[in-house]
Amino acid sequence: MYKRILPIALLSAAIWSCSGSEKAGGPVIGVSMLSLQNEFVVNVADEIEKKAGEAGARVIIVDAERSALKQVEQVESFIAQKVDAIILNPCEVEASSPAVEKAKAAGIPVVNVNSETNAVPSAFVGSDDVEAGRIAMRYINEQLKGKGNVLMMHGYMGQAAQIQRDKGAKEILAQNPGLKLLAEQSGQWDRSKAMSLTENWIQSYGPQINAIFAQNDEMGMGAVKALTEAGLKDKVIVVSIDAIPDALAAVKKGTLNATVFQNAAEQGSKAVETALKLIKKEEVEEKVIIPFKLVTE
Repeated sequence: MYKRILPIALLSAAIWSCSGSEKAGGPVIGVSMLSLQNEFVVNVADEIEKKAGEAGARVIIVDAERSALKQVEQVESFIAQKVDAIILNPCEVEASSPAVEKAKAAGIPVVNVNSETNAVPSAFVGSDDVEAGRIAMRYINEQLKGKGNVLMMHGYMGQAAQIQRDKGAKEILAQNPGLKLLAEQSGQWDRSKAMSLTENWIQSYGPQINAIFAQNDEMGMGAVKALTEAGLKDKVIVVSIDAIPDALAAVKKGTLNATVFQNAAEQGSKAVETALKLIKKEEVEEKVIIPFKLVTE
């Protein structure tokens, strides 16, 4: 899927080398990402690497592989290496919180990017995932003219985006009693798992399905594939979030009805800018919120 996905040790070495390791004495930022098998997360990581290189900083980017425990261990390693700042893309709201607490206790500023923790970081850079859920479900409501059966595909349970996108979507469902939530289940942000889940839903609900809200594009694309193979795509609205290239191409083609654009490049860039300001002990905004935008054909 992503031509540069590497094992953690190789990835770290590669990023050390291409982020300006020749610029000795520059600040070092440790970066732990939720999953480098996820295209959106990879896009954020790419921008972090690019922005850090331009600023003369060095980054160590590691893959938490969806494990909050591994993420905490990675932050402990960053602390031992005495990095100047940490950028955290949290795996879970609660279970990744010790990573934030440990970094702050060690006097190292930590910037949460894209996703939140219960523990309060030095700063947060991301988007309002509650609003993303609202935008997606409002679109479904408009397309169904306020009446129909909806399925909701969750991301990785306990992760901030999953919790908040669920909250936003259900606010709109509560305001529109003509919409019925037939079922909801996790597709774990994963395309193949989402395809299998959609196949199961087709067997269970078949022609009752009017719309699917997938909490990210990877899952949305999996849902589209399953519906297409079952000959149902023209009868079911599918909306997802992130606006990754595959999803944008599918919206243009008309197979994915809509996606909600989340700006990976700006999140990555602002996270590095914020981390560098914190290293210099400059004032920063506690929350940098980057708006979502609906994308249709």
